[in-house]
Amino acid sequence: MKVFASDLGFPEAPVQLPDGDWLVVEMSPDRGCITRLTADGSSRERVVRTGRPNGLARDRDGVIWVAETHQRALLKLSLDGRYSVHADRCRGERFLFLNDLAFAPNGDLYLTDSGILFDELAPGGELNPDYRKLHYDGRVYRVDVRTAAVELLDRGLQFANGIAFGPDGGLYITETLTGNIYRYACRDGVAVGPRETFGNVIEHFDAAELKGPDGMKFGADGQLYVAVFGQGDITVLDPRGAVARRIKTEGTHPSNLLFAAAGQRQIYVTEVSTGALQIYDVDCDGFTLYG
Repeated sequence: MKVFASDLGFPEAPVQLPDGDWLVVEMSPDRGCITRLTADGSSRERVVRTGRPNGLARDRDGVIWVAETHQRALLKLSLDGRYSVHADRCRGERFLFLNDLAFAPNGDLYLTDSGILFDELAPGGELNPDYRKLHYDGRVYRVDVRTAAVELLDRGLQFANGIAFGPDGGLYITETLTGNIYRYACRDGVAVGPRETFGNVIEHFDAAELKGPDGMKFGADGQLYVAVFGQGDITVLDPRGAVARRIKTEGTHPSNLLFAAAGQRQIYVTEVSTGALQIYDVDCDGFTLYG
């Protein structure tokens, strides 16, 4: 393991830019920003403070899309720091807790809503001790980035979180509180329900512990690499959904990951408890579905 960057405030959502630089979000209350790291990790600059940015994705035109928890909105961002609210509701119903996002092969943007207000989950920034007894209405949305039309794909998940499209064209979603990974089949390039359980990443379930799947990405080997928050590992699921192996992380709270450029066979992992962007060697490159 190597540390690419440290002193990050609750880092999430690593994205690599064409010039080799990196973007990460810093979700801690004192920062609430999107940060740009140089290609060698030696320096950084704040792109913009938005409140509590969570998910990031870059489209084919270089636009950065932000799942913003504090503003409860999908933001459209340029690297000079200017941004606008692209969507904040579906058919009149406001978003609650936007979490992560991913582009489909046809260019549609899919995003997760964890289904609870942040201030209810973590009043004053501290996790509600009764968090398992709260009501969650986790949702999955599809967004047409050209028209800003928002469509609800599914709801009722127990803290919808990470999102990825797989080599089979299916849409995959993590449900943090249960440890489940769900799959949605696609028809004519559009994800459709119902959800089906693909796998589970919890090694030893304990209702008193907050741990579960967060961000994830597919490898070129067809396996799914899942950051398991609170468990301290990247759990790798094979194409059948079975646990193939677990990559222990430095720190107990990995939040997301991204494969390095082709040929490097590495993953960059955002880790919250150490406030770092870490690098791990793996056996394959990432699977590229959209680009």
